[in-house]
Amino acid sequence: MSVMTRNMAENPVAIQIATQADGLPDEADFVSWVDRVLENQQQSGEIVIRLVDEAESAELNETYRHKTGPTNILSFPFDAPVETGSRLLGDLVICAPVVKREAIDQGKWEKHHWAHIVIHGVLHLLGYDHLDNAEAEQMETLEINLLKTFNIQNPYHEDLIND
Repeated sequence: MSVMTRNMAENPVAIQIATQADGLPDEADFVSWVDRVLENQQQSGEIVIRLVDEAESAELNETYRHKTGPTNILSFPFDAPVETGSRLLGDLVICAPVVKREAIDQGKWEKHHWAHIVIHGVLHLLGYDHLDNAEAEQMETLEINLLKTFNIQNPYHEDLIND
């Protein structure tokens, strides 16, 4: 496992690499995706992003969501007591092999799918969800608009093909 240690005051994103997967986005990509969401939401805070393989994702998915098998991302918001002074917004656990497979299956550029998954996860840490149609529409609209700032097409568009 590799941990990119950061001065959280300078860079509020810590990356933990617990996968042998190749083709991962670089640290600057993760930071820019997180920063864009936080800027847009006028929030600040610290986020840990852990990149994992399917076994760890499946174990966490079963433990915390009671669902079988790996998933693309798990979001663990952290609501720190005010007196702690913690700025931690939470943790994102992303399964690299699932993200890669989804990008291929959905005909998306892999880096674009990574951006979408990270943005989606950060929005979850900020309290957004998609449990009903109204929430889903609000969250998807935010995702689409944020991705557009990176020149990334609407990930929900049915005819999306790498072009």
